[in-house]
Amino acid sequence: MDDKLMLMIPGPTPVPEQVLLALAKHPIGHRSGDFAKIMAEVVEGLKWLHQTQNDVLILAASGTGAMEAGMINFLSPGDRVLVGNNGKFSERWAKVCQVYGVNVEQVTAEWGKPVDPEAFRERLEADTEKQIKAVIVTHSETSTGVLNDLETISRYVKAHGEALIMVDAVTSLGATSVPIDEWGLDVVASGSQKGFMLPPGLGFVAVSPKAWKAYETAKLPRFYLDLGKYRKSAKENSTPFTPAVNMFFALQVALKLMQAEGLENIFARHRRHTEATRAAMKALGLPLFAADSNASPAITAVAPVNVEAEQIRSILKKKFDIILAGGQDQLKGKIFRVGHLGFVSDRDILTAVSAIEAALQELHYENSSPGAGVAAAAQVLTQA
Repeated sequence: MDDKLMLMIPGPTPVPEQVLLALAKHPIGHRSGDFAKIMAEVVEGLKWLHQTQNDVLILAASGTGAMEAGMINFLSPGDRVLVGNNGKFSERWAKVCQVYGVNVEQVTAEWGKPVDPEAFRERLEADTEKQIKAVIVTHSETSTGVLNDLETISRYVKAHGEALIMVDAVTSLGATSVPIDEWGLDVVASGSQKGFMLPPGLGFVAVSPKAWKAYETAKLPRFYLDLGKYRKSAKENSTPFTPAVNMFFALQVALKLMQAEGLENIFARHRRHTEATRAAMKALGLPLFAADSNASPAITAVAPVNVEAEQIRSILKKKFDIILAGGQDQLKGKIFRVGHLGFVSDRDILTAVSAIEAALQELHYENSSPGAGVAAAAQVLTQA
Protein backbone atom coordinates (compact mmCIF):
# COMPACT_ATOMS: atom_id res chain seq x y z
CA MET A 1 0.00 0.00 0.00
CA ASP A 2 1.40 3.38 -0.99
CA ASP A 3 1.96 6.32 1.38
CA LYS A 4 2.08 4.20 4.53
CA LEU A 5 5.78 4.64 5.25
CA MET A 6 6.52 4.91 8.97
CA LEU A 7 9.85 6.38 10.03
CA MET A 8 11.24 5.00 13.29
CA ILE A 9 14.75 6.37 12.87
CA PRO A 10 16.65 9.18 14.61
CA GLY A 11 16.08 11.55 11.70
CA PRO A 12 14.42 12.57 9.57
CA THR A 13 11.52 12.04 11.94
CA PRO A 14 7.75 12.04 11.32
CA VAL A 15 6.18 15.44 10.62
CA PRO A 16 2.68 16.55 11.76
CA GLU A 17 0.17 17.25 9.01
CA GLN A 18 -0.22 20.87 10.14
CA VAL A 19 3.51 21.38 9.67
CA LEU A 20 3.47 19.75 6.22
CA LEU A 21 0.60 21.98 5.13
CA ALA A 22 2.51 25.07 6.25
CA LEU A 23 5.33 24.06 3.91
CA ALA A 24 2.88 24.16 0.99
CA LYS A 25 2.20 27.90 1.32
CA HIS A 26 3.45 30.32 -1.30
CA PRO A 27 6.83 31.78 -0.31
CA ILE A 28 7.00 35.40 0.78
CA GLY A 29 9.82 37.88 0.51
CA HIS A 30 12.41 37.34 3.20
CA ARG A 31 12.97 41.10 3.48
CA SER A 32 9.28 41.79 4.01
CA GLY A 33 7.50 42.93 7.14
CA ASP A 34 5.47 39.72 7.14
CA PHE A 35 8.61 37.60 7.30
CA ALA A 36 10.03 39.81 10.06
CA LYS A 37 6.96 39.08 12.18
CA ILE A 38 7.40 35.33 11.69
CA MET A 39 11.10 35.63 12.48
CA ALA A 40 10.39 37.43 15.74
CA GLU A 41 7.83 34.82 16.78
CA VAL A 42 9.97 31.78 16.03
CA VAL A 43 13.02 33.23 17.77
CA GLU A 44 11.00 33.68 20.95
CA GLY A 45 9.71 30.13 20.60
CA LEU A 46 13.23 28.82 20.13
CA LYS A 47 14.42 30.59 23.27
CA TRP A 48 11.56 28.92 25.15
CA LEU A 49 12.52 25.50 23.82
CA HIS A 50 16.22 26.06 24.51
CA GLN A 51 15.46 27.42 27.99
CA THR A 52 17.65 30.45 27.40
CA GLN A 53 17.55 34.22 27.23
CA ASN A 54 20.60 34.26 24.97
CA ASP A 55 20.79 34.31 21.19
CA VAL A 56 19.38 31.38 19.22
CA LEU A 57 20.42 31.73 15.59
CA ILE A 58 18.84 30.00 12.59
CA LEU A 59 20.86 28.65 9.65
CA ALA A 60 19.85 26.99 6.41
CA ALA A 61 21.88 23.91 7.29
CA SER A 62 21.78 20.45 8.78
CA GLY A 63 22.76 19.67 12.35
CA THR A 64 26.31 19.14 11.15
CA GLY A 65 26.36 22.62 9.65
CA ALA A 66 25.05 24.09 12.88
CA MET A 67 27.68 22.24 14.87
CA GLU A 68 30.50 23.29 12.56
CA ALA A 69 29.36 26.90 12.83
CA GLY A 70 29.22 26.51 16.59
CA MET A 71 32.89 25.56 16.68
CA ILE A 72 34.58 27.69 14.02
CA ASN A 73 33.14 31.00 15.25
CA PHE A 74 34.77 30.76 18.64
CA LEU A 75 38.11 29.01 18.07
CA SER A 76 41.44 29.78 16.45
CA PRO A 77 44.03 27.56 14.74
CA GLY A 78 46.14 25.74 17.32
CA ASP A 79 43.60 26.13 20.13
CA ARG A 80 43.56 23.22 22.54
CA VAL A 81 40.16 21.54 22.85
CA LEU A 82 38.82 18.41 24.55
CA VAL A 83 36.36 16.35 22.53
CA GLY A 84 34.29 13.57 24.07
CA ASN A 85 34.28 10.64 21.64
CA ASN A 86 32.00 7.64 22.18
CA GLY A 87 30.32 7.22 18.82
CA LYS A 88 29.98 8.20 15.18
CA PHE A 89 28.83 11.77 15.70
CA SER A 90 31.14 12.73 18.55
CA GLU A 91 33.96 11.32 16.41
CA ARG A 92 32.85 13.70 13.63
CA TRP A 93 33.41 16.79 15.76
CA ALA A 94 37.01 15.79 16.41
CA LYS A 95 37.49 15.45 12.64
CA VAL A 96 35.98 18.91 12.01
CA CYS A 97 38.39 20.46 14.53
CA GLN A 98 41.33 18.71 12.91
CA VAL A 99 40.33 20.01 9.48
CA TYR A 100 40.50 23.56 10.83
CA GLY A 101 43.88 23.05 12.50
CA VAL A 102 42.59 22.92 16.05
CA ASN A 103 44.65 20.93 18.58
CA VAL A 104 42.32 18.08 19.53
CA GLU A 105 42.58 15.91 22.64
CA GLN A 106 39.96 13.19 22.90
CA VAL A 107 38.25 11.74 25.94
CA THR A 108 37.12 8.40 24.60
CA ALA A 109 34.76 5.66 25.68
CA GLU A 110 33.77 2.37 24.11
CA TRP A 111 30.84 2.69 21.72
CA GLY A 112 27.72 1.95 23.74
CA LYS A 113 29.21 3.49 26.90
CA PRO A 114 29.00 7.12 28.09
CA VAL A 115 32.07 9.30 28.29
CA ASP A 116 33.34 9.59 31.88
CA PRO A 117 32.81 13.09 33.34
CA GLU A 118 35.70 12.47 35.74
CA ALA A 119 38.07 12.13 32.80
CA PHE A 120 37.10 15.66 31.77
CA ARG A 121 37.53 16.90 35.32
CA GLU A 122 41.03 15.47 35.56
CA ARG A 123 42.11 17.07 32.27
CA LEU A 124 40.56 20.40 33.17
CA GLU A 125 42.01 20.53 36.68
CA ALA A 126 45.46 19.64 35.33
CA ASP A 127 45.27 22.61 32.96
CA THR A 128 46.61 25.14 35.46
CA GLU A 129 47.71 27.50 32.68
CA LYS A 130 44.17 27.59 31.24
CA GLN A 131 45.19 26.53 27.75
CA ILE A 132 42.06 24.50 27.06
CA LYS A 133 39.76 26.75 25.07
CA ALA A 134 36.75 24.49 24.63
CA VAL A 135 35.17 21.19 25.61
CA ILE A 136 32.97 19.59 22.96
CA VAL A 137 30.33 17.09 24.05
CA THR A 138 27.68 15.14 22.18
CA HIS A 139 24.71 15.03 24.53
CA SER A 140 22.76 12.23 22.84
CA GLU A 141 25.08 9.95 20.82
CA THR A 142 22.63 8.76 18.20
CA SER A 143 24.86 6.09 16.72
CA THR A 144 24.74 4.02 19.92
CA GLY A 145 21.70 5.24 21.87
CA VAL A 146 23.75 6.73 24.72
CA LEU A 147 22.97 9.90 26.67
CA ASN A 148 26.09 11.54 28.08
CA ASP A 149 26.13 13.32 31.45
CA LEU A 150 26.20 16.85 30.07
CA GLU A 151 25.20 18.52 33.32
CA THR A 152 28.18 17.16 35.26
CA ILE A 153 30.67 17.80 32.46
CA SER A 154 29.39 21.36 32.14
CA ARG A 155 29.89 21.91 35.85
CA TYR A 156 33.54 20.88 35.54
CA VAL A 157 34.00 23.19 32.55
CA LYS A 158 32.56 26.10 34.52
CA ALA A 159 35.01 25.37 37.35
CA HIS A 160 37.86 25.62 34.83
CA GLY A 161 36.83 29.18 34.13
CA GLU A 162 38.40 29.69 30.70
CA ALA A 163 37.04 26.93 28.48
CA LEU A 164 33.78 27.13 26.58
CA ILE A 165 31.42 24.16 26.56
CA MET A 166 30.11 23.35 23.08
CA VAL A 167 27.26 20.88 22.76
CA ASP A 168 25.86 18.70 20.03
CA ALA A 169 22.22 18.63 21.14
CA VAL A 170 20.94 17.52 17.74
CA THR A 171 18.94 14.59 19.11
CA SER A 172 18.46 15.79 22.66
CA LEU A 173 16.86 19.21 22.18
CA GLY A 174 13.11 18.73 22.10
CA ALA A 175 13.43 15.25 23.60
CA THR A 176 14.96 15.85 27.01
CA SER A 177 15.62 18.92 29.11
CA VAL A 178 18.61 20.96 27.98
CA PRO A 179 18.41 24.00 30.29
CA ILE A 180 21.05 26.12 28.60
CA ASP A 181 21.10 29.02 31.03
CA GLU A 182 20.81 26.88 34.16
CA TRP A 183 23.69 24.62 33.12
CA GLY A 184 25.79 27.48 31.75
CA LEU A 185 26.14 26.04 28.23
CA ASP A 186 27.99 28.30 25.82
CA VAL A 187 27.29 26.92 22.34
CA VAL A 188 24.44 24.49 21.64
CA ALA A 189 23.71 23.17 18.15
CA SER A 190 20.67 21.27 16.87
CA GLY A 191 18.77 20.49 13.67
CA SER A 192 15.18 20.73 12.49
CA GLN A 193 14.68 17.10 11.44
CA LYS A 194 14.87 15.69 14.97
CA GLY A 195 12.85 16.74 18.02
CA PHE A 196 11.56 19.85 16.27
CA MET A 197 9.14 17.72 14.17
CA LEU A 198 10.27 19.34 10.92
CA PRO A 199 11.87 18.13 7.69
CA PRO A 200 15.62 18.63 7.29
CA GLY A 201 16.74 22.13 6.37
CA LEU A 202 17.30 24.30 9.43
CA GLY A 203 20.13 24.34 11.93
CA PHE A 204 20.01 26.16 15.25
CA VAL A 205 22.88 27.55 17.34
CA ALA A 206 22.41 29.01 20.81
CA VAL A 207 25.27 31.28 21.90
CA SER A 208 26.17 32.61 25.35
CA PRO A 209 27.73 36.02 26.15
CA LYS A 210 30.95 34.23 27.10
CA ALA A 211 31.08 32.64 23.66
CA TRP A 212 30.50 36.00 21.97
CA LYS A 213 33.50 37.35 23.86
CA ALA A 214 35.59 34.52 22.40
CA TYR A 215 34.16 35.34 18.96
CA GLU A 216 35.90 38.72 19.06
CA THR A 217 39.35 37.11 18.96
CA ALA A 218 38.61 33.85 17.11
CA LYS A 219 40.56 33.52 13.88
CA LEU A 220 39.19 30.50 12.04
CA PRO A 221 37.89 31.37 8.54
CA ARG A 222 34.17 31.82 8.13
CA PHE A 223 31.78 33.57 5.77
CA TYR A 224 28.38 31.96 5.26
CA LEU A 225 28.63 30.40 8.72
CA ASP A 226 29.76 33.64 10.39
CA LEU A 227 27.37 33.76 13.33
CA GLY A 228 28.11 37.42 13.95
CA LYS A 229 26.26 38.21 10.73
CA TYR A 230 23.26 36.17 11.86
CA ARG A 231 23.25 37.89 15.24
CA LYS A 232 23.33 41.33 13.65
CA SER A 233 20.48 40.51 11.28
CA ALA A 234 18.42 38.81 13.99
CA LYS A 235 18.27 42.08 15.92
CA GLU A 236 16.20 43.36 13.01
CA ASN A 237 14.20 40.12 12.70
CA SER A 238 16.01 39.25 9.52
CA THR A 239 18.73 36.97 8.17
CA PRO A 240 22.04 37.82 6.45
CA PHE A 241 21.40 35.46 3.53
CA THR A 242 18.33 33.97 1.86
CA PRO A 243 16.65 31.73 4.43
CA ALA A 244 14.58 28.60 3.85
CA VAL A 245 11.38 30.68 3.90
CA ASN A 246 8.85 27.85 3.88
CA MET A 247 10.71 26.08 6.64
CA PHE A 248 10.09 29.17 8.78
CA PHE A 249 6.35 28.72 8.14
CA ALA A 250 6.70 25.13 9.30
CA LEU A 251 8.84 26.06 12.30
CA GLN A 252 6.20 28.57 13.39
CA VAL A 253 3.55 25.84 13.43
CA ALA A 254 5.79 23.21 15.03
CA LEU A 255 6.75 25.52 17.89
CA LYS A 256 3.08 26.30 18.55
CA LEU A 257 2.37 22.57 18.75
CA MET A 258 5.25 22.08 21.15
CA GLN A 259 4.19 25.01 23.32
CA ALA A 260 0.66 23.64 23.47
CA GLU A 261 2.03 20.31 24.71
CA GLY A 262 4.42 21.94 27.16
CA LEU A 263 8.08 21.21 27.85
CA GLU A 264 7.55 18.81 30.75
CA ASN A 265 4.95 16.83 28.81
CA ILE A 266 7.26 16.61 25.79
CA PHE A 267 10.09 15.30 27.95
CA ALA A 268 7.76 12.88 29.77
CA ARG A 269 6.49 11.52 26.45
CA HIS A 270 10.01 10.81 25.27
CA ARG A 271 10.88 9.13 28.58
CA ARG A 272 7.75 6.99 28.32
CA HIS A 273 8.57 5.90 24.78
CA THR A 274 12.17 5.14 25.68
CA GLU A 275 11.12 3.01 28.64
CA ALA A 276 8.39 1.23 26.66
CA THR A 277 10.72 0.41 23.77
CA ARG A 278 13.45 -0.86 26.07
CA ALA A 279 11.01 -2.94 28.10
CA ALA A 280 9.69 -4.49 24.89
CA MET A 281 13.13 -5.42 23.61
CA LYS A 282 14.05 -7.02 26.93
CA ALA A 283 10.81 -9.01 26.93
CA LEU A 284 11.64 -10.25 23.45
CA GLY A 285 15.06 -11.44 24.55
CA LEU A 286 16.85 -8.83 22.44
CA PRO A 287 19.91 -7.37 24.20
CA LEU A 288 20.15 -3.59 24.46
CA PHE A 289 23.37 -1.92 23.36
CA ALA A 290 23.36 0.84 26.00
CA ALA A 291 22.57 0.61 29.72
CA ASP A 292 19.27 1.87 31.13
CA SER A 293 21.14 4.48 33.17
CA ASN A 294 22.47 6.17 30.02
CA ALA A 295 19.64 5.55 27.57
CA SER A 296 19.10 8.18 24.88
CA PRO A 297 15.57 9.63 24.68
CA ALA A 298 15.87 9.65 20.89
CA ILE A 299 16.89 6.13 19.94
CA THR A 300 17.13 2.62 21.36
CA ALA A 301 19.99 0.56 19.98
CA VAL A 302 19.45 -3.21 19.98
CA ALA A 303 22.20 -5.82 19.53
CA PRO A 304 20.37 -9.07 18.68
CA VAL A 305 21.95 -12.51 19.04
CA ASN A 306 20.93 -15.64 17.15
CA VAL A 307 19.19 -13.44 14.61
CA GLU A 308 20.57 -10.86 12.19
CA ALA A 309 19.81 -7.18 12.72
CA GLU A 310 19.62 -6.52 8.99
CA GLN A 311 17.09 -9.31 8.48
CA ILE A 312 14.81 -7.70 11.05
CA ARG A 313 15.16 -4.31 9.36
CA SER A 314 14.52 -5.84 5.95
CA ILE A 315 11.29 -7.56 7.00
CA LEU A 316 9.96 -4.42 8.68
CA LYS A 317 10.61 -2.39 5.56
CA LYS A 318 9.28 -4.87 3.01
CA LYS A 319 6.24 -6.17 4.87
CA PHE A 320 5.22 -3.30 7.14
CA ASP A 321 6.72 -0.15 5.55
CA ILE A 322 8.43 0.61 8.85
CA ILE A 323 11.98 1.95 8.64
CA LEU A 324 14.43 1.23 11.45
CA ALA A 325 18.00 2.52 11.49
CA GLY A 326 20.99 0.22 11.19
CA GLY A 327 24.42 0.31 12.78
CA GLN A 328 27.25 2.53 11.55
CA ASP A 329 30.92 1.79 10.92
CA GLN A 330 32.01 -1.15 13.08
CA LEU A 331 28.42 -1.64 14.25
CA LYS A 332 27.04 -2.09 10.74
CA GLY A 333 25.00 -5.27 10.65
CA LYS A 334 25.41 -5.77 14.40
CA ILE A 335 22.68 -3.51 15.77
CA PHE A 336 19.40 -1.96 14.74
CA ARG A 337 18.07 1.28 16.16
CA VAL A 338 14.46 2.13 16.97
CA GLY A 339 13.79 5.86 16.79
CA HIS A 340 11.27 7.41 19.17
CA LEU A 341 12.05 11.06 18.61
CA GLY A 342 9.81 13.99 17.81
CA PHE A 343 6.29 13.41 16.44
CA VAL A 344 5.94 9.87 17.78
CA SER A 345 2.90 8.60 19.69
CA ASP A 346 2.17 5.65 21.96
CA ARG A 347 0.45 3.96 19.01
CA ASP A 348 3.63 4.24 16.95
CA ILE A 349 5.64 2.48 19.65
CA LEU A 350 3.15 -0.39 19.87
CA THR A 351 3.03 -0.69 16.09
CA ALA A 352 6.80 -0.88 15.76
CA VAL A 353 7.12 -3.39 18.59
CA SER A 354 4.43 -5.65 17.14
CA ALA A 355 6.12 -5.53 13.73
CA ILE A 356 9.44 -6.51 15.30
CA GLU A 357 7.66 -9.42 16.98
CA ALA A 358 6.24 -10.54 13.64
CA ALA A 359 9.70 -10.35 12.07
CA LEU A 360 11.15 -12.48 14.87
CA GLN A 361 8.46 -15.10 14.32
CA GLU A 362 9.21 -15.20 10.61
CA LEU A 363 12.90 -15.66 11.41
CA HIS A 364 12.08 -18.47 13.87
CA TYR A 365 13.64 -16.63 16.79
CA GLU A 366 13.22 -18.80 19.88
CA ASN A 367 14.25 -16.45 22.68
CA SER A 368 10.83 -14.88 23.19
CA SER A 369 7.17 -15.77 23.24
CA PRO A 370 4.61 -14.12 20.92
CA GLY A 371 3.06 -11.01 22.43
CA ALA A 372 5.69 -10.52 25.14
CA GLY A 373 7.08 -7.33 23.64
CA VAL A 374 3.74 -5.66 23.07
CA ALA A 375 2.61 -6.61 26.57
CA ALA A 376 5.75 -5.12 28.12
CA ALA A 377 5.45 -1.90 26.13
CA ALA A 378 1.75 -1.59 26.87
CA GLN A 379 2.39 -1.96 30.59
CA VAL A 380 4.75 1.01 30.53
CA LEU A 381 2.48 3.10 28.35
CA THR A 382 -0.65 2.47 30.40
CA GLN A 383 1.07 3.22 33.70
CA ALA A 384 2.11 6.68 32.55
